[in-house]
Amino acid sequence: MQGFAPLFRMITDRIEAFLADRGYDADAIRKEIEAAGAEAVIPAKVNRRNPAPHDRTKYKWRNLIERLFNKLKNLRRVATRYDKTKESYLGFVALASVKLWIPFVHEA
Repeated sequence: MQGFAPLFRMITDRIEAFLADRGYDADAIRKEIEAAGAEAVIPAKVNRRNPAPHDRTKYKWRNLIERLFNKLKNLRRVATRYDKTKESYLGFVALASVKLWIPFVHEA
């Protein structure tokens, strides 16, 4: 939780909603997201006294994002980050993403 605010502030100008799991359900995190003008799509923890509502439809998109990262991490070069520079690493992630994307847009 201590590292959340500095990392989150790096992306606040590029997001409309923050999708996260129950582990991010804390008042401090919700306040930081609200201060950035983004929507917090975080389900409440089971033991929370006053559960905050969340958009269930948007939360379902989190599953797709998690599965994408899982597929990318199946590629050893992405999972272990063999590339020395961030440019070459991000380039390979882009290539791997395109490889995963092509079957959905290309009709055989």
